[in-house]
Amino acid sequence: MKNRLFAAVALCVLVLNLGGSTFADTKKVNKTQTSQLAALLPASDGVATIDVKRFFNDALPTILSGNQPMLADILAKIDEMKAKTGIDVRQFEYVAAGVTAKKVTAKEYDFDPVILARGQISSAALIGAAKLAAKGKYRQERIGDRTVYIFEAKEIAKQHKPQTAAAKPGVVDKAIGRLSKEIAATAYDANTILFGSPVLVRQTIEAKTKPSAELMALLGRKEVSVVNFASSIPAGMSGLVPLDNDELGKNIDSIRFLYGSMDIIGDAVAFNMTAKTLQNAQAQGLLETLEGLKFIGKAFLGSSSKPDNQVFARMIDNAKFSVKANEVMFDLQIPQSDLSVIVGSLKAK
Repeated sequence: MKNRLFAAVALCVLVLNLGGSTFADTKKVNKTQTSQLAALLPASDGVATIDVKRFFNDALPTILSGNQPMLADILAKIDEMKAKTGIDVRQFEYVAAGVTAKKVTAKEYDFDPVILARGQISSAALIGAAKLAAKGKYRQERIGDRTVYIFEAKEIAKQHKPQTAAAKPGVVDKAIGRLSKEIAATAYDANTILFGSPVLVRQTIEAKTKPSAELMALLGRKEVSVVNFASSIPAGMSGLVPLDNDELGKNIDSIRFLYGSMDIIGDAVAFNMTAKTLQNAQAQGLLETLEGLKFIGKAFLGSSSKPDNQVFARMIDNAKFSVKANEVMFDLQIPQSDLSVIVGSLKAK
């Protein structure tokens, strides 16, 4: 797999390191804002929106409630960024991301991302911080009435090398170390930054293409959540996964769209995903396969005495599958107590 997706994340990391209404009314505003951002994206195979405020205020504390050292480490790094640059990433409010997929080999796809991030923060300040950190190692192009800055991912990687021989690279550092592509960034408007693959950044500015109407309709099918997503599924996806079961491979290849959401409900994380097939019979076959896997998973983990296996067994037992016409729905809620077991053993980097 090519690494442009990692490159887009890396630019975001670079920038960030430099750097009363009713509930119903709030959700309506959030849906309007995320929908507006998503509508600005170019033609994409997948689209996602993120309510950044709710991610920081609700999702992150809930998910990491069982690992306070990791939560404290993340918040401390955000505060450090703010102290050094005056830029507080929590001032972002909404993010919309698009991804295109291109098959390059029988078992490999090339993914190109583009991201629009909007909030109570100056996009010009973010671009300026990225330029400053790059130490002049970028080039610029004019697209329409905007100046686009193109950064070499390898140069971004250099900025994130451990400063001492004893320092070990974390997950982000390792991802950045794999970069080999360029990423582009520009101020889309006063409070919105646009960055990602140079090709998709250009397409976003030129606005000659948009995500398909079907993809946008699926994105809007679910109530606005912390994360909403919708994606078309390329043909032959079963070839990317080592499968010994032809029936499972056939079920995977029948899926044409995936859409859903992740949200916080009370003290639980709620996942919802729907697989849309071409034919009703394919959806029924997919449902039967998933129910079979659920039965096998419960039998395999149900007798385990390990706390994490017990959690996974409960997750499998709580997973709900249903079918309607050519759509298979999956719903799962993970209580905070089970989340604490899952994340409790993770270490801050």
